[in-house]
Amino acid sequence: MKSKVTVIGAGNVGATCAQRVAQGGYADVVLLDIVEGMPQGKAIDMMHSHPIVGSSRSIVGTNSYDDTAGSDVVVITSGSPRKPGMSRDDLVAVNSAVMNSVVPQVLKHSPDCILIVVTNPLDAMVYLVLKISGLPSSRVMGMSGVLDTGRFRSIIAAHLDVSVQDVHACILGAHGDTMVIMPRLSTVGGVPLTQLLSKQEIDKLVDRSVKSGAEVVSLLKTGSAFYAPGIAAAQMAESIVLDSKRILPVCAYLDGQFGLSDIYLGVPAKIGADGVEKVLEFELTDEEKLALDKSAESVRELIAKLDLS
Repeated sequence: MKSKVTVIGAGNVGATCAQRVAQGGYADVVLLDIVEGMPQGKAIDMMHSHPIVGSSRSIVGTNSYDDTAGSDVVVITSGSPRKPGMSRDDLVAVNSAVMNSVVPQVLKHSPDCILIVVTNPLDAMVYLVLKISGLPSSRVMGMSGVLDTGRFRSIIAAHLDVSVQDVHACILGAHGDTMVIMPRLSTVGGVPLTQLLSKQEIDKLVDRSVKSGAEVVSLLKTGSAFYAPGIAAAQMAESIVLDSKRILPVCAYLDGQFGLSDIYLGVPAKIGADGVEKVLEFELTDEEKLALDKSAESVRELIAKLDLS
């Protein structure tokens, strides 16, 4: 039986994700958007690339949720992106309305799907989707850590002039300015970053990483990052569809892990056919725990602004 991944939102993030999934060869793709013609046109364009890259998976562009029926994974990218001068938090009201519109339609046609949320402010939106959907928390997750660690890994690799394949990073907490980057658990060829660079050097890399999303926004001027977010979401979808059991940094529901409950935050987790199959918990230093608690509080402040009635 063929696997099926639906991507809601045919903007830059959604289109990038859809193409990556289809070219991965593990699922057919439906690309949905409310703008007539846009998802159809992008799907046709992507299909024209398949003979070149050797993919035989289909991509269907549509404006109807009927075409999404029976999806195994649904990636939600729809919503307003950040613009220069905006924070992710500024998007709460507008993107809450989008989630309230999208999620019921998704579940009407694919009640057994696993949801991956990309829409900002990420942690709060994933929590909202959980409440709207009524699904088990294992089947609702957010794309954050794969992107955030990818950015940090890229910055480290460029600084040290090494392959990104040999750089691994650990980041916890909210997808935003309060993310908790952990240099002692970030490694280059298995060697902790703290043994390779001075604290001053590390602090500069951490600051660049935290601000990298805003840096992209300020340079683009008309939108936000999309290549890396789209590909990050596709990696999560792949681990679910193929039941790969990858340990990925994702926005997952915490029920006591790290001393936190009833909240979504970025953590390392095993991602497989059942969604978030296990959150990997480990001991934090006092300083790290304090930073994670601060990050969690920033998410709770956003959740308090949501209409959960």
